[in-house]
Amino acid sequence: MSDAPVLEVNDLSMVFGGLRAVDNVSLNIKKGEIVALIGPNGAGKTTFFNCITGVYIPTHGEVKINTSEGSAVLNGLKPNVINEKGLARTFQNIRLFSNMTVLENVMIGRHQSLKSGILSSVLRTKKNRIEEQKVIDDSYEILRKIGLEMYVNELACNLPYGAQRRLEIARAMATNPFLLLLDEPAAGMNPQETNDLVELIERLRKEEDITILLIEHDMSLVMTLSERIYVVDYGKMIATGTPEEIKNNKEVIKAYLGEDIDA
Repeated sequence: MSDAPVLEVNDLSMVFGGLRAVDNVSLNIKKGEIVALIGPNGAGKTTFFNCITGVYIPTHGEVKINTSEGSAVLNGLKPNVINEKGLARTFQNIRLFSNMTVLENVMIGRHQSLKSGILSSVLRTKKNRIEEQKVIDDSYEILRKIGLEMYVNELACNLPYGAQRRLEIARAMATNPFLLLLDEPAAGMNPQETNDLVELIERLRKEEDITILLIEHDMSLVMTLSERIYVVDYGKMIATGTPEEIKNNKEVIKAYLGEDIDA
């Protein structure tokens, strides 16, 4: 693969009726980076994520990925197809299968890698049984890496809140992404859970060779984790730079109306 960014977003806009939720936003992420997208509530951050992951089809602009398999434009592709191309995400509001076990939640993510067809599944062929066991083994290994193996047979709804957040990340990792998009992963977490999350994200980047784009309101986490930060306000990109540059940017301070953005 060349030095091209793994994700290139060019002049992206998303219009709902008369509302321009995302307004000509451009962004790029290099392989192995941890990049943050921040901004006040209602700035268009989650809408931007939804455009990248196929929930919305952008009104204008291009979303492009560059991998070892080549380049691909994602505009118009369904979310499951985009996921198969290596983008996985978590959501601002937890979306676990509450009445399934922790292991089963991760297995759902792994099942897309199965090669045997429906008939094999119905007939329980040897090939199907081998693949099913591999899904179980792989899912358990992901839980171990995320630090949730002790909950393997617990129902997802019974997990502590911080563990539920981590399970969402485990399920996303089960799809073997090269780019992980985290939508407010620290929302609702206590300080210890947030510290554990920071360690987890840094470890995933290092050990799993993964690139991370995150939306987050916890500025301490953003300043600690991110190499680069993009700032949006009212759908427009108003600043980009290192944590130090963003912390001292007058436009950013103005957008946050005096909110503390120090680490």
